[in-house]
Amino acid sequence: MSAMLSPVVASKSTPAAANAAAASFAALTARLDYMSAADIDNVRRAYRFADEAHLGQLRNSGEPYITHPIAVAQQCAEWKLDAQALMAALLHDAIEDCGVTKPELIDRFGAPVAELVDGLTKLEKLEFNTREENQAESFRKMLLAMARDVRVILIKLADRTHNMRTLGDVPRAKWTRISRETLDIYAPIAHRLGLNTTYRELQDLSFQHLHPWRYATLTKALQKARGRRRDVIKRVQGEVESAFSNAQVPVVISGREKTLYSIYRKMDEKHLSFAQVTDLYGFRVIVKDLTACYTAMGVLHQLYKPLPGKFKDYIAIPKINGYQSLHTTLVGPFGTNIEFQMRTEAMHVVAESGVAAHWLYKATDPDSDASQRLGTQWLQSLLDIQQETRDAAEFWDHVKIDLFPEAVYVFTPKSQIMAMPRGATIVDFAYAIHSDVGHRAVAAKVNGEQVPLRSELHNGDVIEIITASVSSPNPGWLGFVRTGKARSKIRHHLKTMALSESQDLGEKMLAQALRAEGIERERLPEDDEAHHATWEKILRFTGNRSRADLLTDIGLGKRIASMVAKRIVTLLAETGEKPNALLMSRERYTAHESVSQGGLVIDGSEGASVQFAPCCRPIPGDGIVGYLGRGEGLVIHTDDCAVAKRLQHRDSERFIAVDWSDEPVRTFETNLLVTVSNGKGVLARVAAALASAEADITHVDMEQEPSHDATDLRFGVAVRDRVHLASALRSVKRTPSVLRVQRAKSTG
Repeated sequence: MSAMLSPVVASKSTPAAANAAAASFAALTARLDYMSAADIDNVRRAYRFADEAHLGQLRNSGEPYITHPIAVAQQCAEWKLDAQALMAALLHDAIEDCGVTKPELIDRFGAPVAELVDGLTKLEKLEFNTREENQAESFRKMLLAMARDVRVILIKLADRTHNMRTLGDVPRAKWTRISRETLDIYAPIAHRLGLNTTYRELQDLSFQHLHPWRYATLTKALQKARGRRRDVIKRVQGEVESAFSNAQVPVVISGREKTLYSIYRKMDEKHLSFAQVTDLYGFRVIVKDLTACYTAMGVLHQLYKPLPGKFKDYIAIPKINGYQSLHTTLVGPFGTNIEFQMRTEAMHVVAESGVAAHWLYKATDPDSDASQRLGTQWLQSLLDIQQETRDAAEFWDHVKIDLFPEAVYVFTPKSQIMAMPRGATIVDFAYAIHSDVGHRAVAAKVNGEQVPLRSELHNGDVIEIITASVSSPNPGWLGFVRTGKARSKIRHHLKTMALSESQDLGEKMLAQALRAEGIERERLPEDDEAHHATWEKILRFTGNRSRADLLTDIGLGKRIASMVAKRIVTLLAETGEKPNALLMSRERYTAHESVSQGGLVIDGSEGASVQFAPCCRPIPGDGIVGYLGRGEGLVIHTDDCAVAKRLQHRDSERFIAVDWSDEPVRTFETNLLVTVSNGKGVLARVAAALASAEADITHVDMEQEPSHDATDLRFGVAVRDRVHLASALRSVKRTPSVLRVQRAKSTG
């Protein structure tokens, strides 16, 4: 962000400074030959305004501050961006550093330019708890502005590039933070949008300032290698040009050297010395059309032997950011490995400039909009993530996940190709197709074979997602999904589902509490005309915004149902609705019993709002009590659980009566402790006994250091009820080598 190189205010502007600024602007206007006279006039107006706004401000180097906005505009002019973008580039620090307001910019230069400048402006005026929170909110604003108009990020990247070029003028203490931010955030965004020239420059500049000594050492090593290999490269270029001439294939050949940062990263990741990095040099072959790319590759493969497994066809399957080329690595003279890239002129423009290629094309061909679609899929996904993520840090967390340079290419059953980040799973793929497919996914087939949902995707996989209308996202998916879209969709759905379930639970609990106060109703009073005034008073009493919020808070344990019920009774009495004394005495008479007539009925369908305590693992048939945890919903314990008894002694008002339904809808997990005599196959025999009793094993634990004679095995098993558990215990007890089996409960 440009303010990291904050302007230094000088007492007055010198003639030399004014001349420097004028010379810089003259260099800019020399590049505007693709614009109309009216557009150039608008750019000049923006320059004059910015020059006046920054008057007296100097950069750390001592140059007039206006030279920075001009340099940013020059980079934008190289990409042939339109007049509005260049005006915004010249004005990009006006709001932040000069006190100019957005309405003033709208009045002078129009709303589109003002919106671009606003998208580029940091949120300095808002107060945040931490520097990280400020940064996250700034990036969120910038990325959303970029999703609406990609010119925002192009100007931002031009701004960051010039700041990195002049980072040497900044105090050295700031180098690490600024370079790390550039490497972690801006370089990946440039790569994601296909701006490869900018991507490589930002990486090298960051490396230079993060590790100056390593950078200098590698630079010297590369210069020496360049001298040693000059003859080899010259010979290869001559032989290649001769081969293409003989084949009558017109080409333009240029050398391409690996960047210092990519050499350093390869040495670091693969633990290589500089001498072991063989692919320092390569050649780029530009041909006239697509067919000629493949012809050129054939010519090269006849000239030198190709390295097996080193051919990549990014023309048939382009990269996510639109990059297209053929890559092949050949064994040249003296056993030197040399990479060749074949592409057309149009592909070359896209490869170097990515989304900016849209404006480069438009300058020569107004009808070409193919490149405009580059990156739009990712930009749209930013807006999708934002809809579900209001927290800035969480939003940025999701976006960083998506800044992957690597990708795998997979197919739908209808042969549609999809690019996914490396490491993405079946669930990521399901959400990439559609949110509903992700939410409802229950199984998947890869290349016709059933696989787990957490399976990673590989190039060429054909993936079929199997869905079920009753299914919903599993919280465990958050542990393995890799894309920001999948993560944000799952989190949003789980939050929404948990709130909805907590609201239903809160309504049941409040109805039960009202019965205890003598109000016999099947349902709570609605927030209708007759009861609106009553609900308003209740909400003022509790501090909630709505009836739904209050019920959710009760379900989450943030409000005590009995206290709210007492208040409701008082308010209903004012409207003439008196409590039923007989019902009140009956409810209170049975309240001490483990099962109250007004208790909640549990059948296992309650979802996230009701949890089963891990200390005692209750199952149908156990006597149970409900503890209303603070903010965690209703926790079900067995009535003899030591933890529950301790909580009851301390927080008795948070316990409510609960009972099992006559027909639970699912199985429930409990723990078994099985003591066995050591021997071959004993674990398999116990597992087989549990399987024969139709008890699903959810997990198994063994002692870390088994004794010589006997070992304790701990099983988590899912059973229907106590009768089913008893059957499983009998089955295990009859198994040879089993000394003792019992249900395991925490002692608290």
